[in-house]
Amino acid sequence: MTGQVHIVRYGELIPCRTAFIDAHTPGSDKKENFTIIGGGVSEAADQHVHIKQTPGFNIGAAGQPPKCRNSLHTHRTAEVFFVLSGRWRFFWGRWGNAGEVILEAGDIFNIPTGMFRGFENIGTDYAMIMAILGGDDAGGGVEWAPQVIEEAKEHGLILGENNILYDTKKSENLPDDINAKAVMDEATLAAMQEPKTADIVPRWVSRYLDLLALSSDGEVSVIGEEGLIFDKPGFEVSFISSKTKLKDVKSDRYDILMPVKGHWKLSHSGHEEILSAGDTTLIKPNNNYRLEPSMSGEASLYRITNTGDTAGPTWFERN
Repeated sequence: MTGQVHIVRYGELIPCRTAFIDAHTPGSDKKENFTIIGGGVSEAADQHVHIKQTPGFNIGAAGQPPKCRNSLHTHRTAEVFFVLSGRWRFFWGRWGNAGEVILEAGDIFNIPTGMFRGFENIGTDYAMIMAILGGDDAGGGVEWAPQVIEEAKEHGLILGENNILYDTKKSENLPDDINAKAVMDEATLAAMQEPKTADIVPRWVSRYLDLLALSSDGEVSVIGEEGLIFDKPGFEVSFISSKTKLKDVKSDRYDILMPVKGHWKLSHSGHEEILSAGDTTLIKPNNNYRLEPSMSGEASLYRITNTGDTAGPTWFERN
């Protein structure tokens, strides 16, 4: 690790177990939140941030045991997930029943703004998904479905309008000058999207095995103006595998490398680092580096780069 390259190792990730308003709600009370690059959208004052610098977007992760779910919420900017491990069900709509999709290791989902979404681990083991959130401030926070806020109150958690949680079970109360965050009004709720699965999956999901096959022809643009998923969320996502003839790289933008499978050798400024699944590497602009698999067998990673586009709604909501 140098001043130009920062690596957060998977095994060194520090979880927060009280990051969001549903932290005490049965069924959601065992999830862990990880803030890797940027402050993310955590509502906990004690959330650990591994790299505070943001390249125009945030990187985070969620770890959950089997049958644990993340409650229905929405964002004003992009929210992209790829599955690092396990089997996950993503669902959406006002009550979470408008549509759903099952994703497995390596699959990626650019969830459109303008609709509530949630996810749960439906596998048999603890599992992880990695997240990319648009904007330096990740859209200013999370907007929860009203029933999530009401249920959280029953279990002692109140969210202030300052996006900070107060736990009444710990004798924490809203400060005199802070009101509870208002629930979404009926007019805004009525404008939220309720797309069917057929409207979402073909347009916003890319499967790992398809990307692996395509990568034999070169680096695959997954999300971007030329991507399999067309969007301009302030960043681009591409896919690289051991089949890809990519070695020497120079970028005038931030590069974030996030291995999905296998091991990679990163050479830069006279240094060598081995990157493994779950590691997150930030490379500052205008740095040369060399990237190649370090072992035989399948290896793959996602590369995320910042763009000049303004973070905001996805094209699904804009159009």
